[in-house]
Amino acid sequence: MRELALLSISAALINNLVLAQFFGIGPALTMSKGLKSAAGMGLAVTFMLVLASAATWAVNWTLTVLNPLFPIEQMKLVSFILVIVAIAQLVQILLRRFLPKLSKKGYISLITANSAILGVALLNIELFGTPVNNFLAAMLNGVLSGIGFLIVIVLLAAIRERLELQGVPKSFEGIPIALVSAALIAMAFLGLV
Repeated sequence: MRELALLSISAALINNLVLAQFFGIGPALTMSKGLKSAAGMGLAVTFMLVLASAATWAVNWTLTVLNPLFPIEQMKLVSFILVIVAIAQLVQILLRRFLPKLSKKGYISLITANSAILGVALLNIELFGTPVNNFLAAMLNGVLSGIGFLIVIVLLAAIRERLELQGVPKSFEGIPIALVSAALIAMAFLGLV
């Protein structure tokens, strides 16, 4: 139980995807201009991380089982990318069908190219491997990494909205002040160690 609690704090805050590992920094900076779009992007990434963690763990398990028959260890990365793109397309089809307003926001195209999804999939395999009892830890890491992404993107959006009202020097407008804000948030999260 203690290990799961440490994994929770570590995945969401200390080893945050955006701030500590620099996965998904592009979508985090571009979608953090407003609270609504930031929350939508954060929830979409969290949902995709859960699906991708489960699917890539299953693909890795299958490749590990087939490895003695066919040496296909090098196919992991390619198969993970294909699985993630397939999941993103499936989610986009479902969004178009059931939530057409949300499908027009462009979240799925940003999520497909988001390095956070592939990064968490590879990190799950590196940390938790293929034993069946580690599936829960891999899934928990995916969920909590998504929640960490959501926290950071919403914090960045809130800070950027407040800074627009304060008047920032011209040279710091836009992405530069977002990067300074991200650095300050990262230092605050690292203070939890």
